[in-house]
Amino acid sequence: MVDELNVAVLKNNSKNPLFSVEERVSMLEEMTACFPNVTVSSFDGLTADYAKSIGATIVVRGLRAVTDFEYELQIAQTNHIVNEQVDTIFLTTSLLYSYLSSTIVKEVASYGGDISRFVPEHVMKLVYEKYDDTGVKISEI
Repeated sequence: MVDELNVAVLKNNSKNPLFSVEERVSMLEEMTACFPNVTVSSFDGLTADYAKSIGATIVVRGLRAVTDFEYELQIAQTNHIVNEQVDTIFLTTSLLYSYLSSTIVKEVASYGGDISRFVPEHVMKLVYEKYDDTGVKISEI
């Protein structure tokens, strides 16, 4: 679909993710290493400003369900107002994964449940390492 793809990880201070920005970038770099036209980076601030700083003209956003669309449409329209050079393309997920979210994966993992059908094997190992035997996120101890 594109000649070059930058997978950008947002440093979002309002969320408490399981993995740090650096860890997420590292995992994504490992997963995309076989694609020479893919780079992975992180940023903070507005997506539209970041897109402008790297010369991007499109932002690709994923939609799992109809409920995602209204929120994502607002983001897309705001991004276009902030940076008129950027448009948003929406891609829908496979029906196999439409129910899945990071919250669900973390909850199943925190109880020692099997997440092998949700994430790649190397990510699964990293997720399990984040929890102790009681299901408590290690960084919360």
